[in-house]
Amino acid sequence: MTQLTGQPATDDDVVHLTVPADGGYLGVLRTATAGLAARLQFALDEIEDLRIAVDEACAMLLAIATRDAELECRFAVTEDALTVEVTVPTVRGATLPGESSFAWKVLTALTTAAAAESADGRATISLLTRRSGY
Repeated sequence: MTQLTGQPATDDDVVHLTVPADGGYLGVLRTATAGLAARLQFALDEIEDLRIAVDEACAMLLAIATRDAELECRFAVTEDALTVEVTVPTVRGATLPGESSFAWKVLTALTTAAAAESADGRATISLLTRRSGY
């Protein structure tokens, strides 16, 4: 997987959230995303773009998640960026949408960078968004 990072984060600048892999819990992740992006003083449109990107990444993962899975989300806050990594255990043979898919184009349009990895029965989507002006 391509590691997407801003400047190095300290342990105090990393937030881990785990929720059931169910669409009803995505609001928790969207709210956390908005709160952390606001802490970095992202512009309102940047916050909304990131919320949409996290929602889209989670939707991609929920489609291939195992039954009763948990969605793990790691937020790394740096001086000028927010990195979000969302991971879920996947059903056998599951694949993420390709880079030419509409869903992937949405992710790359709404973030500074996006990457995906699927290995050892788990899939991860990483999103990096830098605050404008950096």
